[in-house]
Amino acid sequence: MKDIPYKIYLSEHEMPKNWYNLRADMKNKPAPLLNPGTLQPITAPELSGVFCEELVAQELDDTTPFFEIPEEIRNFYKMYRPSPLVRAYCLEEKLGTPAKIYYKFEGNNTSGSHKLNSAIAQAYYAKKQGLKGVTTETGAGQWGTALSMACSYFELDCKVYMVKVSYDQKPFRREVMRVYGASVTPSPSMETEVGKKILSEHPGTTGSLGCAISEAVEKAITSEGYRYVLGSVLNQVLLHQSVIGLETKAALDKYDIQPDIVIGCAGGGSNLGGLIAPFMGEKLRGEKDYRIIAVEPASCPSFTRGKFAYDFCDTGMVCPLAKMYTLGCDFIPAPNHAGGLRYHGMSTTLSQLYHDGLMEAVSVPQTAVFEAAEQFARVEGILPAPESSHAIRVAIDEAMKCKETGEEKTIVFGLTGTGYFDMVAYEKFHDGLMEDYVPTDAELAESFAKLPKV
Repeated sequence: MKDIPYKIYLSEHEMPKNWYNLRADMKNKPAPLLNPGTLQPITAPELSGVFCEELVAQELDDTTPFFEIPEEIRNFYKMYRPSPLVRAYCLEEKLGTPAKIYYKFEGNNTSGSHKLNSAIAQAYYAKKQGLKGVTTETGAGQWGTALSMACSYFELDCKVYMVKVSYDQKPFRREVMRVYGASVTPSPSMETEVGKKILSEHPGTTGSLGCAISEAVEKAITSEGYRYVLGSVLNQVLLHQSVIGLETKAALDKYDIQPDIVIGCAGGGSNLGGLIAPFMGEKLRGEKDYRIIAVEPASCPSFTRGKFAYDFCDTGMVCPLAKMYTLGCDFIPAPNHAGGLRYHGMSTTLSQLYHDGLMEAVSVPQTAVFEAAEQFARVEGILPAPESSHAIRVAIDEAMKCKETGEEKTIVFGLTGTGYFDMVAYEKFHDGLMEDYVPTDAELAESFAKLPKV
């Protein structure tokens, strides 16, 4: 094997020219989205009232394997892509493990995360359609930050509904959005009818992504010249994020490295779906095999404790229904949950792959996640985002298993971004104020009872 450098860089000429559509290689395609009124498969014209037209075409296409990345988007990507694939030599040494650990680092842009990969694409298509602006939701703030940057680049208005608990806990993330010209509203709010309804039913609520999505969709469909864009969950987002996995695989292939385990954090699915795309494609085509692990928070365990069923994508029940692993559209994680990945459901594509046994899932408590984050920061020199730290936790756990067995496995995980705007969460961890909330079976049963009868 060739000598492996600390960081494997691709040249800009080696950057992917196409996004890879994983669904094209799936024998069992994700179930179709349903119109919330008719409960029939939703059509392109129906979706076009909410989303940009070209994004609708990408969303509904499950047969085309590759979509060309427009030159304008590729030129923007060159500001921060290709991103490095890093060999975690220092972490390996500290752990005393024979495992080889690599991480794909997506934090080398101002938004601090992988979200910019899809934000710039969605803003591009909105501009191309001649829109005035877009609306969206954001939880921890990475997506809102990325979208505000992308909209600023294309001179589009950007309206962000930020989950209230994050709005209060992450003022610096909020201010970065405002630097790039976005308006940021804590959700649920009194700006929308659905926001008013949620507040009347749940006074004092700290919000959820489902709430914020409902508000952003309502704002889009009631504002002329606007469309709604989403930072995760949707097929189009996983498509754009495939640039992560394509670069990762190209870097590994450059040094003849064959991973045994690929690990990603899982909230709605954008990072995980993007990272695993080409590896899962090989697995689906029978060319190679990999162990693929999704890591989610124990406080919002849609894969490991959710139901595989049709559910609304938002709390206000105005979005299409998706067949996914879900905790119920009105499930709201406890306010003391500080580790991100707060969405109640999971990408339909990833849900189908998990249901078919093609990938694993594990849930981890947040104190263990922050322990891993701190351990990683002290030896690798990067303060990781709490979301990414879920993957770090399991990567360390798998590496320690290798230490026990003596196996020299190669582990690859996604480091979705940096945690420099997440210091309130780190502060709670250091001050001993962080609790490992886990929803009870009774709480989940109450939520499951409200799933739509489809």
